[in-house]
Amino acid sequence: MSGGGLLVAGTTSDAGKSVVTAGICRWLVRQGVKVAPFKGQNMSLNSFVTREGAEIGRAQAMQAQACRVEPTALMNPVLLKPGSDRSSQVVLMGRPVGELSATEYVGGRREALLGTVLECLAELRATYDAVICEGAGSPAEINLRRTDLVNMGIARAARLPVMVVGDIDRGGVFASFFGTTALLSPADQELIAGYLVNKFRGDVSLLEPGLEMLRGLTGRATLGVLPFRHGLGIDEEDGLRVSAHGAVRESVVAPPHGEDVLRVAVCAVPLMSNFTDVDALAAEPGVVVRFVDRPEELADADLVVVPGTRGTVRALAWLRERGLADALARRAAEGRPVLGICGGYQLLGERIEDEVESRAGTVAGLGLLPVRVRFAAEKTLARPVGVALGEAVEGYEIHHGVAEVFGGEAFAVDAAGGALDGCRVGAVQGTHWHGALESDAFRRAFLTEVARAAGRRFVPAPGTSFGALREEQLDLLGDLIEEHADTDALLRLIEEGAPAGLPFIPPGAP
Repeated sequence: MSGGGLLVAGTTSDAGKSVVTAGICRWLVRQGVKVAPFKGQNMSLNSFVTREGAEIGRAQAMQAQACRVEPTALMNPVLLKPGSDRSSQVVLMGRPVGELSATEYVGGRREALLGTVLECLAELRATYDAVICEGAGSPAEINLRRTDLVNMGIARAARLPVMVVGDIDRGGVFASFFGTTALLSPADQELIAGYLVNKFRGDVSLLEPGLEMLRGLTGRATLGVLPFRHGLGIDEEDGLRVSAHGAVRESVVAPPHGEDVLRVAVCAVPLMSNFTDVDALAAEPGVVVRFVDRPEELADADLVVVPGTRGTVRALAWLRERGLADALARRAAEGRPVLGICGGYQLLGERIEDEVESRAGTVAGLGLLPVRVRFAAEKTLARPVGVALGEAVEGYEIHHGVAEVFGGEAFAVDAAGGALDGCRVGAVQGTHWHGALESDAFRRAFLTEVARAAGRRFVPAPGTSFGALREEQLDLLGDLIEEHADTDALLRLIEEGAPAGLPFIPPGAP
């Protein structure tokens, strides 16, 4: 195989494109195929920093792990980070290049980026045996087709076959498959090579008559029916599946290793970024993680996490409006644990000077840590390592805020004990390091300290490895493809492209 490719599109956002792409990648690499993921344009507040210091979507970093390769900026050349309903920061090849409104981006900049996207895809295809591309939203978003650089725009330009994924758990999957195809132009439809049903519950034989009728109507086969599985929502693009009153996505809490469970409340701040930081906590047996937005929901929490946010000043105002700021202050006074991560760390400080993100000027913080934050025009992107609570810890930094710490203890230090990052006063601590809780020994030390402060007889399970659990999830995704998809047909598409002579389904694009 040389330079093969496939575009995994979806009937809607959140149809399962990210996990299906990861599953195909893991299945291919287990067959000895050198494979890479790709998403031309990603809109997400969940991002990651590569070894070379480039910011990309976390979904593509997860898919690179499925491929057993290091993620690079080539795999996600354009990342949009929403700052409001109408504007986003544009990250190009891992570096921020400006803040644009949706109208400005679609009206001019987006079309100009298509060349960069196609160059990155071509470089990957020249390096790898196969590149599995992920689309965005639906390929039938006819209002955006002219400037598309993530769905049919790159499929047409790079002659990629397209498989459309539909979430049957939502209902209407046959209409979605048919309608998605029928709204595309004849040239686009030539590349729609088949469908894949995601999240099916029940007896597949009951679905088969519908699949046969769909084939008769469209001339295209369904390439697999994936059964519903809990716990597969790993490193998603956004928080669509995070309920403000629900457990962390689909996590299932294992029984505690000790006598008590540990309850973690995560403040569901506006423009929440990298909510995946708490996945490592949810993976611990006996740790219950919930997203909350009311002060009374903090009452029985043993730990409160204030997560990252793309709008630190906006999140600060939200905490005050909701009464959560007062609840956090009471916790601090009572010596009950609070952890702030990135933007959550910044707002725990005494003041914020922001002429970059919100342009709000000087704003008073919550005053729980002796920290002053100034927003710099240059974004910090780093992959730091250090020591925290006597254990090795590593993470990644993505922030404009620069913290001046004038008291307390450091969150992380270097081998000689010099301060690296963050601040800690009593049971309140903050850090700019995303992903720190994925360091197993540090996480166990941290949770032991939280349990002690909370008076809980909770004991971290000694053998929990977050990295191993992530590998198990990726292998499960690979198993789903291997066991429930037509892998021979997938290989033919990747190697040979869409078959010739696929019928046109009217009416086509308007």
